[in-house]
Amino acid sequence: MGAYILRKCLVIVPLLAVITLLVFLMRVLVPGDPVEIMLMGQATDRENIERIRKELGWDRPLLVQYADYAIGLVRGDLGKSIQNGRPVVDDLLARYPLTILLAVAALAIAVALGLGLGLAAALHRDRILDAVTTALAVVGMSMPPFWLGLLLISWISVRLGLLPVMGSESWRNLVLPAVTLGSIASAAVARLVRSSVLETLGQDYIRTARAKGLAEWLVILKHALRPALYPVLAMVGLQFGFMLSGAFIVEVVFAWHGVGELAVIAIQNRDFPVVQGIVVVVAATYILVNTAVDVLCAWLDPRVSVR
Repeated sequence: MGAYILRKCLVIVPLLAVITLLVFLMRVLVPGDPVEIMLMGQATDRENIERIRKELGWDRPLLVQYADYAIGLVRGDLGKSIQNGRPVVDDLLARYPLTILLAVAALAIAVALGLGLGLAAALHRDRILDAVTTALAVVGMSMPPFWLGLLLISWISVRLGLLPVMGSESWRNLVLPAVTLGSIASAAVARLVRSSVLETLGQDYIRTARAKGLAEWLVILKHALRPALYPVLAMVGLQFGFMLSGAFIVEVVFAWHGVGELAVIAIQNRDFPVVQGIVVVVAATYILVNTAVDVLCAWLDPRVSVR
């Protein structure tokens, strides 16, 4: 188990190195001059462009630029915003907790709703409930988050007036964006739960448990559902990545003041340091969450660590 955890942790280092290199090259490989792109639409001269390039250190050789960028990341320095001059890390510290809160709340909704729908479909295989649940899962997986968000705003907020339309001031503001993300992600969880439970119900130990006279609900919860939760747990890491990427769109729809909204603003303003900082932090979070999920799966099922 210890060797498995060590291997997983060692993999993080080269992954982060590759990510930082790709993020650095994102600015370098952009067609045209990055400084001129940032200043597009603003009256400026060549002298001012060269001054900004020198202030940012973009006039030095690429290897030197990347070395300084990597060393800064190790120190927790993500650079400064072109638009407001503030350190990027300060803006992320102010907004990223809201994005994490939204992602965790949406993930909880996705798992709870997906487990319920998937289990109901498996227990009523080839019946109306199974067909309805499968159809809902297909619709949910193909539905754009922004469209569902606009529908919820129209029905829940505008027509019924039950919840606020936008903002991030209280838990009431969290409900609609979390439901938007969680409902869509629950479709994939439901399909996985259904297939896992159906596979488990066909095992010999399930027939043995029933032959011993155990109550059906006990057979389902203790013997059928528990083994089916392992693939769901492994899927949580992947779904968390979906939550972070989907939050970028949902945050704009609901004016949730997280890092997604900051990313959209930075892209509109062509603020490369902010965009690079957001990509690095989100990618690192995704890697760490997936590593933690892999370790948890190995702890719950030691057979995973020997594969």
